Amino acid sequence: MESNQYDVIVIGAGPAGLTAGIYSSRAKMKTLIIDTGTIGGQMILTFEIANYPGVESTTGYQLAKTMKNQAKNFGCDILSNVRLTDVEFDSKIKSVTINDKDKYAAKVIIWATGGRSRMLNVPGEKKFKGRGISYCATCDGDFFQDKEIVVIGGGNSALEEAVALTKYASKVTIIHEFDHFQAFEHAVSEARKNPKINFIMESHVVEFTGGDSLEKVKIKNLETGDISEKKIDGAFIFVGYEANNDFLKDKDIKLNDWNEVLVNNNYQTSVEGVFAAGDALAKRYRQITTAVADGTIAALNAIEYINRK
Repeated sequence: MESNQYDVIVIGAGPAGLTAGIYSSRAKMKTLIIDTGTIGGQMILTFEIANYPGVESTTGYQLAKTMKNQAKNFGCDILSNVRLTDVEFDSKIKSVTINDKDKYAAKVIIWATGGRSRMLNVPGEKKFKGRGISYCATCDGDFFQDKEIVVIGGGNSALEEAVALTKYASKVTIIHEFDHFQAFEHAVSEARKNPKINFIMESHVVEFTGGDSLEKVKIKNLETGDISEKKIDGAFIFVGYEANNDFLKDKDIKLNDWNEVLVNNNYQTSVEGVFAAGDALAKRYRQITTAVADGTIAALNAIEYINRK
């Protein structure tokens, strides 16, 4: 058990978790980062990052790789693509079990599990997921070279990824339920001036149809109630994220009505010694820069907490 004893265990390896790992390991805290998926979290799904201070333009994959290397160079241990099977926060020394058998203990836990793409939950969505329906332009954009696709959503991600997808698709139609977008003005402007992008407003998708792969989408006009069909080759859905906090529902960590973690000004949760950062939190803005800031503050407070004990 000696080798499995840490000062800090970070659960989640997105920008918040990686940043927390960088700060805590650089402070000579023995640190372990655990993630149930690929290192980088939602960051690796971003085709282009142009608003990260000090970096004019990069991909989410490259930024995640750089952060991972930084954490490892400071001595941080990283485990990815594992199954989280138990967490124990009640005692002074916390513990995390993965794959039903490997147990790791730490003085402090930093919960940074991020979020996942929200589904529309309409007929045909599950059937055609991976067979025409995608939630990741970076992952799947090149499958739709010279094809006609739709992008569903009206926030920054939807508009920015729609523009990115025009590098592949012959035509992109954005479908949004309101008569205006919730995105920043520069994102709206970029989408509107792109000749490959069309818009269907005040409408939402009610069904996806096809044979072995997606072929059509049914669209309901919210003003008239009329339902029309549009022939397409693919659909990309960007309607927000849900916090990955299902594991905490039977724990003592306080969550809000949207399953998001509540923290104080020190980013400590309702359980002493358990901090949280990133998109798992109850917060308004979800950007890579805000996740990095969360990870920094959570780690610095965690370090101070350990040093006081």
